[in-house]
Amino acid sequence: MEVQGKIKLIGDTKTFGNNGFRKRELVITTEEQYPQHLMIEFVQDKTDLLNSYQVGQPVKVGINLRGREWVSPQGETKYFNSIQGWRIENLQPSQPGGQNVPPPADQFEPAQDFKDEDYDDLPF
Repeated sequence: MEVQGKIKLIGDTKTFGNNGFRKRELVITTEEQYPQHLMIEFVQDKTDLLNSYQVGQPVKVGINLRGREWVSPQGETKYFNSIQGWRIENLQPSQPGGQNVPPPADQFEPAQDFKDEDYDDLPF
């Protein structure tokens, strides 16, 4: 699954337990009629994926939905969900020295080598 939005917050990497479990939280705001603020967890080696991102950047995040069951000491069962990120992609075009945007369609030269018999060259 994927989700798109702008980065609202990038948390610090936190380490838990004796085994050194690492977790880092990212909050993105979706760009739709009713924007949602989604907290996405990156764990272990995936926490480093967030190092090159900044608040305000538009991103696309590859996610997995995770769910778990917990039974309290009193025997009451509860369920918890989380969103876990495993990939992040910058949606902002890079602009090193110039714009990385294709020219408008009217700036392309028309094709000169088009043959009338090529108009329907699909094999089916």
